[in-house]
Amino acid sequence: MLLNQKKEINFWSGFFIGIFWFYWIALSFRYYDMSYMIPFIIILVALVYAIIFTLISYSSNPLIRAIFILFLSYLHPFHFSWLKPELIFINSYLGIEKWQFGVTLFALSLASHLYKKDKKNLAILSIFLIIFAINLPSKSKNINFKNNITLVDQKIPQDIKWDPRYKEQIIQKDISAIKKAIRDKKDMVILSESAFPIYLNTNEQLLSILKKLSKKIVIITGALRYEKSGYYNSTYYFIDGKVKVANKVVLVPFGEEIPLPKFLRDFINYLFFEGAEDFKTAKYPTTIKIAGKIFTNAICYEATEDIIYQNRPHYVIATSNNAWFTPSIEPTLQNLLLKYYSKIYHTTIIHSANMGISGIIQEGYLQKPSSPDK
Repeated sequence: MLLNQKKEINFWSGFFIGIFWFYWIALSFRYYDMSYMIPFIIILVALVYAIIFTLISYSSNPLIRAIFILFLSYLHPFHFSWLKPELIFINSYLGIEKWQFGVTLFALSLASHLYKKDKKNLAILSIFLIIFAINLPSKSKNINFKNNITLVDQKIPQDIKWDPRYKEQIIQKDISAIKKAIRDKKDMVILSESAFPIYLNTNEQLLSILKKLSKKIVIITGALRYEKSGYYNSTYYFIDGKVKVANKVVLVPFGEEIPLPKFLRDFINYLFFEGAEDFKTAKYPTTIKIAGKIFTNAICYEATEDIIYQNRPHYVIATSNNAWFTPSIEPTLQNLLLKYYSKIYHTTIIHSANMGISGIIQEGYLQKPSSPDK
């Protein structure tokens, strides 16, 4: 349809794709006491994608439009990169590599072009070019440690996650999950992003408890980190009584950073976020060696960014807190993106999510190991 519609129709196509693909972005404003902003944010996002899809209609030639669609995933409004048309093929026999998506678009656009030229037989034949984009499922390699990992999904709603009244309850629940994984004789337990709702590096008592427990099991958990330089969203790795911290590299646009010039960033932070500063970041993704394997760390949004996979890591440990956006399609969309990156880079992604979809993704296939709460 996008290859053939009139320009004004593509505007509305982009408008409603923007709404139904990304309406959930606005839901996070519930937790800043700004629910009144939700409809305005949804409309703003819809208008951005309406303009982008109008640009696709610059030419009426289906072949030229196909080129625009092919490179659509390289357009990142406000540094946000979750619109990838290839995702619709993630659970199909059609490949998601750029060249495979290009073959699919070429077959469709050529058929459309020939049909317009009243060459219907050739149009039908050209559709069959799509067979070159078929990607038969490969046999997933065995994950020899999958039965020795516990992924903890505590299912904690966002409205109580940072409520001081629930802090000790959440911490004790996390400790209980770790102890259960030890009793189950697991080698590794992975909790979600900010599983401990505190600046963990400032809590010496809790650090001591986790270090002691890590002599029996590898503990990986999300929590905030405070330094003189600023605040970090981090993952803490407790291994054999020691701790190593991996700070986030790519921040969530308008969630952890305002991707605008400084004067606008400061104004928005003052107006909407009580003057809070953007989170600080690490320069490069952190890698950790565990039991002879090298793992690359990723926290939520950055697990769907190419920078994490630039060195084609064999293993990525990803943690998320999807409670900001539930109930919505966001956890499903994130899971599709993780499958996408797993396929593209041949990476095994071990994902622990609060209110999301936890599991081990390999070559685009999701396996769900046991969890203490299931």
